[in-house]
This record gives sequence, structure tokens and C-alpha cells, in this order.
Amino acid sequence: MTVFAAGVICWREVKGETLFALVYREKYDDWGFAKGKQDPGEELCETAVRESLEELGLKIKLGRKLSTISYELANGDDKEVHYWASKVTDKALRRSTFKPNSEIAKVEWHNAQSALKLLSYSHDKALLKEVLELAKEKELETRALIVLRHAKATPRSDWSKGEKSRPLLPRGEQQAYRLVVQLASYGPKKLITSPWRRCKDTVLPYAKATHRQLLERSQLSEYSAEKNPKKAKRLIEDIFEGSDSTLICTHRPALPKVLDAISQHARLDLKPAIAEASTLEPGAFIVIRLSMDKKPRVVSIERISQDAQVLQI
Repeated sequence: MTVFAAGVICWREVKGETLFALVYREKYDDWGFAKGKQDPGEELCETAVRESLEELGLKIKLGRKLSTISYELANGDDKEVHYWASKVTDKALRRSTFKPNSEIAKVEWHNAQSALKLLSYSHDKALLKEVLELAKEKELETRALIVLRHAKATPRSDWSKGEKSRPLLPRGEQQAYRLVVQLASYGPKKLITSPWRRCKDTVLPYAKATHRQLLERSQLSEYSAEKNPKKAKRLIEDIFEGSDSTLICTHRPALPKVLDAISQHARLDLKPAIAEASTLEPGAFIVIRLSMDKKPRVVSIERISQDAQVLQI
């Protein structure tokens, strides 16, 4: 049996120095990063955000996906811990709700040198070194570009009123509401969708929950992506030229055009994974991390399906 868990390496910058949040567990007399077991019904991205709130008192948005740590527990079970990095804003820090408790006695912020001395376990030290290397390569601070396939829709053969109005099935509506928490883990601010009903209805619950506007773009519809692929490419280029974390919701037939435009900004080794996202299941999405350079680059990809573990590429 494998026990799944998730954790976060929270970091912030103070006067040009990067500090990291460490937790001290008095019961075990150890220092580490915030982490915890996956609750039933959670995706691991949700677990990571929840554990940050419970152990650090911080409401965060996930950043770059880090390595997965695997080891054997005392009872013989395997444990798999998925980690993300997360930049903590001053606003989130001011709103911290942490109070010492029976599980976490202290939360302290340390620079890299101090943290490496304090951390009790070699796998945590390796994670911190990974983060430091990403920072050195200017790939630690990123923004998200989320590509979402609309949730499960009524089959074409069962709908005679036109493709634009084809609705979600009850299963698709459930997926749309599940997406609220999953998408909130990454916090996209700009929401762009195909104007066709099944796409809009997939993103609408998240838009309402976060009080964000839905931007309808015909370039993401099945028809336009097929007839005018250059317009879909131009839309993607506009997103790369922007600065907000962005969500786009589209259709399976349009995915190859959208993904091909994104892959133009990716390293050769990431292109196959981007292309493979054309097989996204209904309600599934990929999180593409973009560098903060003047000309953003794709630096990593993670794929999240409904009721599935996170796949990192």
C-alpha cells in the first residue's frame, strides 16, 4: 500500500535575501517543511494548500512543482510525498493564523544556509538544494498558464440544437464544481474560455467563487480553431506577452492548435509532454509554468486529472 502526501516549500524575499519557512515538531524533535497526508477525495494539489494553512497558517497559491520523495514507512508501507514551491506574499504573511499546537510547535523563516543546518532529513535538504538551483536558473518564481478541457458534455448524438449550446452532463457539472478547489490551488486570475456553453459552464463555478470575469474568445471554439488556427496562435502569443496567471478552457479538437502554439516557447525535451496534453480527459487540465523573463519560457508542466494523482513533467 502507498500512502500519498503533499507538502510545500514556502519562500519569500526580504531585503534581497530569500527566506524559507521551516516547521518544528516537538514530538519528534525535528525540523522540516509543511506536509501532510492526502485526505479522501482530495487531489494532491489541494492537500498541499490545506497543509500549508494547517501547519503554517498561510493561505498560498502553488508555484513550481518539485521532486517527489518516496520512502518506506516503519510498517512496511510506501510513502510518496509530492512537493511544490510557493512564494508567500506580504499580504499572506500578515494574515497568518499560526498558533503553536500539539503538532507544530514553531514556524521560523531561515535563509538557505541556516535552513540547511536545521533541516533534520536528507530528503528535505535535497529539496531545498533543488529550489536553490531553480532560483539560480531564474526558474523558481513563475506564473501559471492552465489549459483546461471542458467537463463531460452531452454526447453530440444526443443533442440536436447545435454545438454552441450543447450542455454539460450531470457528471460534467460535478466536475466543474470539483474544479473550483483544484483551480484555486493555483489561483489563475485571468479566465479565458470558448464562448460555447460547455466551456463556459465548466469555468463558471470557479469564476463565481473567486469573483472573476469570464473572457469569451471565439478563437478557442472548435470551429474557429479549425478554420482560423492563426487566430488561436495569436491569442496564445498575447497570453505570453501578459503578466497574469491565466486559465484557458477549450475543446478537445482545439487542443492541438492551442498546445502547438504553447510548445513554440518550450525546450525541446518538454514539447512531447505538451503535445500529449491533447489527450486530456474531460475536466482535466495541465499547469504550464512560465518563467518571469521578458520573453517567457515554458519551464515545467504538470497534468491533473479528476480523481488522479499529479503527474509532473
